[in-house]
Amino acid sequence: MTVQSEFLQEMQSRGFVHQCTDLIELDKSALDDKPLTIYIGFDATAKSLHVGNLVQIMALRRLQQSGHKPIILMGGGTTKVGDPSGKDEMRRVLTDADIEENIQNIRRVFEKYVTFGDGPTDAIMLNNDSWLSELNYLEFLRDYGKHFTINRMMTFESVKSRLEREQPLSFLEFNYMILQAYDFYHLNKKYGCSVEIGGSDQWGNIVNGVELTRRVSKNTVYGLTTPLITTSSGAKMGKTAKGAVWLDPQQLPTYDFWQFWRNTEDADVGKFLRLFTDLPVSEIQNLEKAQGAEINEVKKQLANETTKMAHGEEALNAVLKTVASLYEGNATQDYRIVNRAIESALPIVTVPKDDFNDTMPVVDLFTLSGLAKSKGEVRRLIKGSGAKLNDAVIADDSATISASDFNEDNVLKLSFGKKKHALIHLN
Repeated sequence: MTVQSEFLQEMQSRGFVHQCTDLIELDKSALDDKPLTIYIGFDATAKSLHVGNLVQIMALRRLQQSGHKPIILMGGGTTKVGDPSGKDEMRRVLTDADIEENIQNIRRVFEKYVTFGDGPTDAIMLNNDSWLSELNYLEFLRDYGKHFTINRMMTFESVKSRLEREQPLSFLEFNYMILQAYDFYHLNKKYGCSVEIGGSDQWGNIVNGVELTRRVSKNTVYGLTTPLITTSSGAKMGKTAKGAVWLDPQQLPTYDFWQFWRNTEDADVGKFLRLFTDLPVSEIQNLEKAQGAEINEVKKQLANETTKMAHGEEALNAVLKTVASLYEGNATQDYRIVNRAIESALPIVTVPKDDFNDTMPVVDLFTLSGLAKSKGEVRRLIKGSGAKLNDAVIADDSATISASDFNEDNVLKLSFGKKKHALIHLN
């Protein structure tokens, strides 16, 4: 359907809208002069969020740009329970200190995407542990448990798929959807929050919150989900052979983050430009027309835009210097004087001196660095002249690394093909 509000027009044109409990009425609410207060919940199970969370983060950015107020709800309380959606087992139990540390680290990620403050459209971050931990269990069951039926809960996809896989679903986890519904009711009551946004796998949980709020407070609230983002090849967004693509540079080098976007499949470039950059849709439509070699330049623009937003312009410039040195023939022949700003953009692997001894087979160093999965893989690449040490082709698969290969900072560079590089630091 055609929407009128700036917020939903932007969300639709960029591909953020999958389902909505009442899109027509939500569109009318978004047209009012008063900003909508909208929340999205996030786990506090890790020290950083990753690219798989980026659709929700960018949704918060879009709504703030459209003049609405984002609430970032950290699941400090629900993290202790565990969301069964898409999981085959209970998550590891974290201590309160672990959860608080994770939340503080995650806040630094959000600061790159939204503006925090006390203004009418400034973002705020809340921790649901502050109210969930105060609940009296018997009173909670009496006042809110009566609004949920096991029959209905068993129909939700997150529960059905778990049981179909014959994986146990504990009562502890079954409570998660009730607690998430209560979160929406609480945020509506205390902060006037009228919209919850989440991934498509959260549809059942979101509908629970909409219905609970309507039954208990008689207020009308809305739920909206974003689509599950996969690549054209069917892979889950944000997953690589090395693992998650973290948004925190302490968890993933900035160069690797840039390279992830640079390696986007051709068919996904337009979709990712819409979802993950601030480029106007009209400009993206022109970029989508790129053919042949031109598409590589568009991929670089995607990588530049996403990296600048996540890590800042200075970090992007360091990456671009690295890219120039690696791919565009500007690297110095003497690696010992490579600029340290360039070094910092590459992944760094530290090798204890005690493990190194006097020499080490070069095939061992490639596997130790994580650039290759096996020694056989390294040997095959060496035979094809695709492996390099300090930008020089390795001609012999029996070659060894010695202390003379490291620079004055005890660093050397390994290259595995044209796109995989790492710095080895002897410590």
